[in-house]
Amino acid sequence: MTALQEQKLDRTGIIAALSAFSFWGLVPVYYKGLQSVDAWEVLAHRVLWSVPLLLIFLAVRDGKVFWKKLRLPKASIAWLVLSGLTISLNWLVFVWAVAQNHVLDTSLGYFGTPVVNVLLGYLFLKERLPKLQVFAVVVAAAGTFYLAWYLGRPPWIAITLAVSFGFYGLLRKRLSVGPMLGLLWETGLMLVPALVYLLWLSLQPLKAGQQFLNVSISIDLLLVGSALTTVLPLIWFNMAAQKLPLSILGFFQYLAPSISFMLAVFLYGEQFTTGHAVAFACIWVALALVSIEPFRRARRRLRA
Repeated sequence: MTALQEQKLDRTGIIAALSAFSFWGLVPVYYKGLQSVDAWEVLAHRVLWSVPLLLIFLAVRDGKVFWKKLRLPKASIAWLVLSGLTISLNWLVFVWAVAQNHVLDTSLGYFGTPVVNVLLGYLFLKERLPKLQVFAVVVAAAGTFYLAWYLGRPPWIAITLAVSFGFYGLLRKRLSVGPMLGLLWETGLMLVPALVYLLWLSLQPLKAGQQFLNVSISIDLLLVGSALTTVLPLIWFNMAAQKLPLSILGFFQYLAPSISFMLAVFLYGEQFTTGHAVAFACIWVALALVSIEPFRRARRRLRA
């Protein structure tokens, strides 16, 4: 492969990474359009419409080997049930938080996820925790405790999002299943509960029942389109992961919560208090500390 071809691949990877993380950062705008819909109904539709979309994408991508790839050991399926429940919790809290004007808290949660990942890697995977990363965890925890003290309550939205997404990554790391195939299994395993819930909801009185097909075409289209908010950025992320070193790709992940942060403060006018300023400052310092070693590895790799 020539240097020109390598440069082209790198550019494609960067564009894919920017597309994925920018999309994830802007996704609160999409779910603001579903603010009037109960978060449980949004979650059910997100699961319902993601399954056929993923089936079509994987069938086209993998061709004849798709059905062979689809067969997994029972142990892997059991783990995917757990990871499916974990990511469903993450989606539910995120959708509810956006609807309740807590986009700032979602940003804080996803900023804190890399620090949670470091701690989970140490606790469950026996990964080495250098002194800088220990200090990073302490700084992030201090910022979170200060925000809890300042608000008079724990920032449970941010904590739930960070911990659930961290555990989701931990569970998926234990499985040798691709991200798209894994997501198909996770949503497929959640499909029956989602259908049962939507059926129950359709039997309720109109005011308390489902909004799908009962309110407006725009609501219907947004609910069906929620599958795209799940699948499309993941496709771009996979493209980026194939063409960029993970140590480089890791730095793009801070783009999404940065965009959400700006949306919360400058577009939606959410209150940014002194407590939030301290908490975000601590998280950003912690992120800088946990990123030092990956940054050094990335520089060495680029030099090589």
